[in-house]
Amino acid sequence: MKINLHALLSATAAMLAIPVIADTLPTPASSEAANIPANVIFDTDMMSDIDDALALAMLHALHDRHEANLVAVTISTDDEWCASYVDLIDTFFGHPQIPIGIVHGGVNLRKSEPTEIPPEPNYTQLLSERRRPDGAFVYPHRLVDGSQAPEAVALLRRTLAAQPDQSVVMIQVGFSTNYARLLDSTPDSASSLDGRDLIHRKVRLLSVMAGNYGETSYNGKIFPKGASEFNMAMDVPSAQRLFSSWPTPIVASGFEVGASMLFPAFAVEHYFSYVPDHPIAETYRAYVKWWKMKWPHDHPTFDLTAVLYAVRPDADYFSLSGKGKITVLASGVSRFDASESGTHRYLILPEEKRARTLEAMVMLASQPPAGKAP
Repeated sequence: MKINLHALLSATAAMLAIPVIADTLPTPASSEAANIPANVIFDTDMMSDIDDALALAMLHALHDRHEANLVAVTISTDDEWCASYVDLIDTFFGHPQIPIGIVHGGVNLRKSEPTEIPPEPNYTQLLSERRRPDGAFVYPHRLVDGSQAPEAVALLRRTLAAQPDQSVVMIQVGFSTNYARLLDSTPDSASSLDGRDLIHRKVRLLSVMAGNYGETSYNGKIFPKGASEFNMAMDVPSAQRLFSSWPTPIVASGFEVGASMLFPAFAVEHYFSYVPDHPIAETYRAYVKWWKMKWPHDHPTFDLTAVLYAVRPDADYFSLSGKGKITVLASGVSRFDASESGTHRYLILPEEKRARTLEAMVMLASQPPAGKAP
């Protein structure tokens, strides 16, 4: 979710939505399933915001805790520095073996119109290029040339084909480009199944940060329910394809959820200080400087919420809407229509759950990698 670019999108009048609120979350199909870490694929538009980086840090903590098995990261921003940056994050957290794929011919925020992206290099390039006096990288990584990362859909197909049936939880916190293209993919050497059938066989849940399902106020502006939302609006055809054809249940975390819980600058200053150079803390500060924000800056937890639900769906951090269908309109507006036969739901954050949920995200994002604890 990109904060400053939201100013480019009009706060569209609220669309009709008839939520049926569930008091509790669905429980896993069996106690055995609850004890098996999900195989997680994380798709991110890593570049113009920092919640993507915080969400990836959370996933590494959950990986170390054996609550998730991070099997691949794919990038929906067509910018080579994103792949280099993801690689340095994976390496810092002790998991350099995780495959990384990147979109080809996708959205590039520097070339999109209109754009407010500052002309200076952003954190993905700054951290990827940062070196010590002896020439060594401050944050070691193997993908020095991010353009050499595998194409995302091919990687997604290989990764899914290698996983047990119904074992994968997919998370999308950026544009829908990669997952929509996966849906439309044809049989190849990785699998004789087309994309939709491969997803249906291997995936049990898609958790997305997309849409807007309740009115909220952020940064002095009111965003009505159903307002145009950045992740959807930047690639509307792909978002429409995803929500109309995805064959598994989808749970969406809307703009209003992350906007109501701010990651504290205090945590950045104190909880990441166990090493002199921490890529997440440096990313946070670089982002604030890039957008010329005031420090200290508390930041929305948009993408973190999708990760928390995806890996801990039964932990009672959120409530859920009733079943329904999410439709993406041409302007990037999300509409939710209640339906007992629907396979879509969205997260609801009751006030009494807010503090505990935020604390969980902060503690996971700031958890030291195995072997680097103070």
